[in-house]
Order: sequence, then structure tokens, then C-alpha cells
Amino acid sequence: MTAKFSTTSKVNVTNDTGSVSFMCPNCGEFEIVRSQHDREIVVPYVCPKCGFEGPN
Repeated sequence: MTAKFSTTSKVNVTNDTGSVSFMCPNCGEFEIVRSQHDREIVVPYVCPKCGFEGPN
């Protein structure tokens, strides 16, 4: 199993049951990974491919 890391905080989310991963909603070319903590405190993310900023 390959470890996954949060796109913003760089923490390992492999065993984080509240984490999510999804393709960029704008370009669909980069996988965004968010830890449960990132989601709870609404840490913004930026797609390195197209510059899309979320979560809004």
C-alpha cells in the first residue's frame, strides 16, 4: 500500500478515516488529498496544475 499525504499539510493520511481524495474540480488532472483536520478547520488548497483554489 502506498502512503498518501495531504496536499496542504503534507501529513500522512493513509490511516486517517476522515480524509478524502478527489480529482481537481476544475481541471480533473490532479488528485487533491485532504486530511480530516484540514477539512475540519477549512484549510484552503490550490491545484498545482491549474491554480484552482478551494474549498469554496
